[in-house]
Amino acid sequence: MRGLFITLEGGDGAGKSTQLAHLAQWLRSLGRDVVETREPGGTEVGEALRDIVLHHRGHIDPRAEALIYAADRAHHIATKVRPALERGAVVLQDRYLDSSVAYQGAGRVLDAGEIRSLSLWATGGLMPDLTVLLDIDPRAGRARLEGKRFDRLETEAIEFHQRVREAYLALAADEPTRFLVLSAADPIGTLADSIRARVETLL
Repeated sequence: MRGLFITLEGGDGAGKSTQLAHLAQWLRSLGRDVVETREPGGTEVGEALRDIVLHHRGHIDPRAEALIYAADRAHHIATKVRPALERGAVVLQDRYLDSSVAYQGAGRVLDAGEIRSLSLWATGGLMPDLTVLLDIDPRAGRARLEGKRFDRLETEAIEFHQRVREAYLALAADEPTRFLVLSAADPIGTLADSIRARVETLL
């Protein structure tokens, strides 16, 4: 069995973690080796970088922020994702390079092409077999996070998150064969069924 690399993307509060868990459970019921991971994070080094980039109190220059994400991604892919794919596992990942293009490119108003190129260099060009985009209105996403302690990105203004959403939708429009775009407003079960149906075609 060949490995599969599936990423889940979307704005804050879209339900990526919930759908990742449902998909992982289903795949394991089929007897597949499943690796669940996330960015930033996913490794010991990555968790340290995650704490810096999401919980540092104070300003981080946007270019420095983009480089921290790229450093996390380089280590994560080299030490966790590629080895798992090489042994035939299905890697389910919460966020990947599309997040950087959307958040650091559109959100921070950096050059999206440069951000994408940086991530591709950091990962040796590794691209997902499938990217599930859970599209959500930023205000609805923020409402879902009510009562949660916000990280540095979650505290950004609605205008920031609207730019992120528009960037995600533009990425999906540019690569329709890689992306599965679903409305995060749909019921959890409906979303899970739609994702499973698409993943079945890749197994």
